[in-house]
Amino acid sequence: MSSTGGGWAQLRQQARSLETQTETLFHTYSQYASMSNIPPKPTEEEQRTEAQLQDILERRETLISQLSRLLDSESALNTSALKSNNLSRHREILLEHRRELTRLGNLITTARSRANLLSSVRDDISAYHNSNPSNPAQAEADYMLDERTRIERSHGVADSVLSQAYAVNESFGVQRETLASVNRRIVGAASQIPGINSLMSRIGAKKRRDGIILASFVAFCFLLLLWFR
Repeated sequence: MSSTGGGWAQLRQQARSLETQTETLFHTYSQYASMSNIPPKPTEEEQRTEAQLQDILERRETLISQLSRLLDSESALNTSALKSNNLSRHREILLEHRRELTRLGNLITTARSRANLLSSVRDDISAYHNSNPSNPAQAEADYMLDERTRIERSHGVADSVLSQAYAVNESFGVQRETLASVNRRIVGAASQIPGINSLMSRIGAKKRRDGIILASFVAFCFLLLLWFR
C-alpha cells in the first residue's frame, strides 16, 4: 500500500510540474497573437513552442491515465474520495489547456492572415506607384478605381444570385396557385355529379345507424351479464 501511495504522490507531482510548464509556455505562445508585425510565416521559435505544448499535453494525458489505473487498483479507503477529486481536477485543467491552445492557435492564424492581407494591399499600391513613378497620385487613383470595379463586380454577382432566388420563389408561388386551382376544380366537379351529395348523406346515415345498433347490442349484453351474476 505504501508503494502505491508513493507512486500516486510521484505521478501527481509530475502532473503539477507539467501544468506549471504549460502555463509558462502559454505566456510565450500568446505573445505571437499580440505582435504588431507578426511574421508572414511561423518562426522556428513559434513552431518549437507549439511543439513543446503539444508534447507536454500528451505527457499529461499519459500521467492522468496512470493515475486513473492506480486509483482503480486501490480498495475503497477514506483517501479514495480525495484522490478521485484530485484526478478529476487534473482532467479539467488538461481540458482547459487544450482549449486554450486551440484558441491561441486561431488567434495567431487570424493575426497572420490580417497582416498578410495588409501587406498584399501595400504591395499592390507600391506596384501601381512604380508603374507610374512620375505621378504617384494618379497611380493610387488608378488602384482605387480598380478596387471599385472589383467591388461592383461582386455586387453584380450578388444581384444575379438574388434575382435567381426571386425567380425560384415566384415559380413556387405559381405552382401553388396551380395546385389550388386544380383542387377547386376537382371539388366543383364532384359537387356537380348527379346524386353524389345524396349518396354521401346515405353513407353517413348508414354509418350512424350501424353505430347506434352496435352500441345498443353492447349495452344489452352488459345488462345481461349484470343480471345473471
